[in-house]
This record gives sequence, structure tokens and C-alpha cells, in this order.
Amino acid sequence: MLVTEVGARPLRSLENVEVSLAEGITTILGENGTGKTNLLEALYFALTGRSFRSSDRRDLIPFGTPMARAEARVCDEDGAEGRFLASVSRAEGRRHLLDGAAVDSAGALRRRPPIAVFSPDRLALVKGPPAERRAHLDRFLAARWPSRSELRRRFGQVLAQRNAQVARVAAGVAPPADLDSWDMAFAEAAAPLLEARAEAAAELAVPFSEAAGELGLQGVAALAYAPRAEGGAAELLAGLAERRESDLGLGRSGWGPHLDELRLTLDAHPLRRFGSQGQQRLALLALLFAERAALEAAGRTPPLLLLDDVMSEIDPPRRSLLTERLAGPGQTLITAADPASVPAGARGATILMPQGQSGLAAVA
Repeated sequence: MLVTEVGARPLRSLENVEVSLAEGITTILGENGTGKTNLLEALYFALTGRSFRSSDRRDLIPFGTPMARAEARVCDEDGAEGRFLASVSRAEGRRHLLDGAAVDSAGALRRRPPIAVFSPDRLALVKGPPAERRAHLDRFLAARWPSRSELRRRFGQVLAQRNAQVARVAAGVAPPADLDSWDMAFAEAAAPLLEARAEAAAELAVPFSEAAGELGLQGVAALAYAPRAEGGAAELLAGLAERRESDLGLGRSGWGPHLDELRLTLDAHPLRRFGSQGQQRLALLALLFAERAALEAAGRTPPLLLLDDVMSEIDPPRRSLLTERLAGPGQTLITAADPASVPAGARGATILMPQGQSGLAAVA
């Protein structure tokens, strides 16, 4: 599954851009401020309806304009094409369409490749709160096992409903027995999510350690799933019964998969707390490569990799190694300000970002 075209009309500093893309590595070259990262963001926005740099999509709207818009054309293995469009307007809000019809995240995932992003703005995945890593792990397991893509959403709905019932019981407006059915629903939704997360983390553990070593992260890098709750539905139901008084005191569910952690460590120390920024960047890159390796090994669609200024984060001897890891099926877009930092193996296709551009051209 390949992305064959991306356009931005407009988005941030990009006024009217349309670029054709091919399989393999594409390097985006340009001085700082020419919009290299904006082009990656436009592609991500078109495919997902979100930004990887900001939680507020309105940040994509250029000054003095009413909206931002990005489009991407995708072609699957059978040659069938789809066109994604995402837009955000100050007056009308946001839209995310596939072939002109509204699309949700699950529907979009079936028609586009998985996407992995490396950028300074994504370091929150390593050094941020556990929620960032939980969500990332759930996106990986949805790409690895599409039949499990609804597990996170299903549990989230039950969690919200149980929390609402806990609050009513705690306030004295509902009897404690009313929680019994929601405890059962919680346990039945949590158990398959816990199982899927454990399997996903197990598949990532070895390739993460290997990639971290190859990229120059000194020490023993490890990835491990740390669930707050464990067991099948019966064990989870018993655990909720034991903690009911505690939950009523909190006014919410204080135990379960919504509090799990994906631990990234270096020599058994959490990278979140004790890693330097350089170590955290290498760990992020190792995680993305581990996901790519796991998806390829499982025969799944390899992720579209968007690597923003990645060559400046690693020393020259390992840049060629990184390029070798990117060989094979799938697509990678790499931004760089200095052409000399890009190994020869990563120069198959190049997009030049001139100063003050209103359109771009891809050159071989």
C-alpha cells in the first residue's frame, strides 16, 4: 500500500503544493524555514485527520487564511486508489474524508498504511506520561491485528460508563448493586485488551533492543509491558470487587488497563526520567524501527515512516546503517537541511524545498 501523491492547499507555510511520491526512500531537502516539516505534517494530516505537532488542528491554518487543507492519494496492492482529504476551518471545524465520504479512524486504517513519525515534537512518546505510550501501543496492535482495532475504543466506552455509575453511587443517587453489571462489562472489555497489549509488547521487545544497539544507544535497552491489572475476565471482576470501596472514594475507576505503562528502559532505568534527550531520541527511533520489523515479519503492511531531521540525531557511521534498515518494501520520507548528511543509499528520489515556494517539484 503506497501513498502516491500529497498536496497542501494551504497548510502552515505551504500555499499550493502537490508532490508525487514513490516506493522506497524520498529525501526532502531545504534550508531551515522552507517547510520540510510542514510537508510531512500535511501528509500525516491528510491520512489521519490529526497533526503530529499540535493537539489543536487550527494551528495548521496559515495566518490570514480561513482554513487549512491537505490531500493524499493512496494505492493498494490491487491498484485500487483512494483519496484522503482533511481540512480544518476556524468557522466550520474539521473534516476528514475518504473519496468524498466521512471516515473514522478504524475505516481510515483499513485504507492507508500505518504511519510512524520521528520528530522533536514526538519525544513525548518517550519522556511524556504513560497515556502517550499506551495509545501508541494500541495503534501498533491495531495495525498488527486489524481484527483487534476496536479493543481500545470498546474498553474506553465501558470505562466512561462505569466511571459515570461510580460517581452516581458515590453521590448516593444510585445503589452500589447498580455497579455489578458495569463491573462485568469492564472485565469483559479489559481482558482482551490486556492480552493484545501483552502480545504486541512481546513482539516489539527483541527488535527494540536490537535497533537501539545498532543506532548507538549505549547500554541495555529494553521494552516491557507493565499492566496495572492482570488476568482474564474472572480475575478482573474479582479485582474490581476488592477495590470497589476505593473506587467509590476516588469517584472513578482507579484500577485497570487505562493505567497501564509501556516501559522503555536503559540499563533498567526508565528513559522517561533518567535518559538524556539524545538517548530519548534514539529510543524513539528504535521503537519505530521495532514496529516496522514486527509488521514486516508478520506480513502486514509496513508503516509509512516520516523522519524529520533524523540524520542530525545520529553519528555519520550509523547513518548508512539507518539507510540499510530502511531498505525493502514500504515508504520513507526523510527531511534534511544538509545534503551531505544524507547517505547515498537514501537519495533515490529528492524533493527540493526552495525559499518562498508556492509549489514543489520532485526530482530524481
